[in-house]
Amino acid sequence: MSIEVKVPVLPESVSDALIATWHKKAGDAVKRDENLLDLETDKVVLEVPSPVDGVLKEIKFAEGSTVTSAQVIAVIEEGAVAAAPAAAEAKPAAAAAPKADAKSAPAGVDELSPAGRRVATEEGIDPSKVAGTGRDGRVTKEDLVNYGKSGGTAAPAAAAPAAKPTPGSRPEERVPMTRIRTRIAERLMQSKNSIAMLTSFNEVNLAEVVKLRKSLGEQFEKANGVKLGFMSFFVKAATEALKRYPVVNASVDGSDIIYHGYQDISIAVSTEKGLVTPVLRDVQDMSFADVEKGIIGYAKKARDGKLGLDDLQGGTFTITNGGTFGSLLSTPIVNPPQSAILGMHTIKERPVVENGQIVAAPMMYIALSYDHRIIDGRDAVLFLVDIKNQLENPQRMLLGL
Repeated sequence: MSIEVKVPVLPESVSDALIATWHKKAGDAVKRDENLLDLETDKVVLEVPSPVDGVLKEIKFAEGSTVTSAQVIAVIEEGAVAAAPAAAEAKPAAAAAPKADAKSAPAGVDELSPAGRRVATEEGIDPSKVAGTGRDGRVTKEDLVNYGKSGGTAAPAAAAPAAKPTPGSRPEERVPMTRIRTRIAERLMQSKNSIAMLTSFNEVNLAEVVKLRKSLGEQFEKANGVKLGFMSFFVKAATEALKRYPVVNASVDGSDIIYHGYQDISIAVSTEKGLVTPVLRDVQDMSFADVEKGIIGYAKKARDGKLGLDDLQGGTFTITNGGTFGSLLSTPIVNPPQSAILGMHTIKERPVVENGQIVAAPMMYIALSYDHRIIDGRDAVLFLVDIKNQLENPQRMLLGL
């Protein structure tokens, strides 16, 4: 029985998808739920699993093709068994020699993406000698390029000597943006061109949070199975502040302002393909443990390339942590149609005055970028002060103060 494999139903905000990689070829045996191909949308990479056990009978679109929601992309013969390779195919005839002027592809090149295949073939790189950094250890185009630049050698084609970089050379490489990177660029320009964006700053003394994590962190982990991180404090503090300053949690729709009676917090996560913002929904009803588990779950899904479109839809407010990479201060860009974003930064011990004495304290700069069309400076500043007060007195957020 022939079974059609279709593009998953895409949300209205995603018009089409690109076939990034086929993991199977026509004639291969497949198992139910085994990944057949990767589809790259402008938001996330989707895996398309096999619906049944059988043989991949037909591939209707090659890598690099653009497909739309519910479009048939392959046909599987359910229950069929893959044919064994013919003896003549298994062992080429001795008289058949490769053409002298053809540049043969290295072994393992069929497992690469089209761009990676081109690099491996043109540079004569054996993919089996390259450490892969892609999903499931797959060798990416960047791995091949870096391997060549770092002095990795491969068999030269025919008798031609391998090209060597010369002192003073100025190499360049032109590569197309991925769909995700293109979409990120479009949204950043949309934010820049459609929002009257302004950023306010403050600084937070995290000594009490550090003390609380140190004294209760071990008990928290034993009770909940997750560590008590800094991010949950910021998420919960932002949630309480959003309740008191609802305009910061609002969004603009034409000439209307939409006030959201819930707090869905987008958490910025960095992946090898770019920044994504999965959404913690109804954070106002979540505990610290729920927040930590949600963040850990999204981080793992992002690393494994398992984020779905539903994970990225919506969100009323965003938190991004540049401090993970050592950023001391930045002006984060609002994620439309949201109206504000909170930027966290690296924690540095700095001298501060407490009760007339100079002491060293773990300090963090925080930034709030906001849409000045609907959020006045007063509300933005008070919102940041509210977060500062909660973090410097964490018992306040535990009591909802």
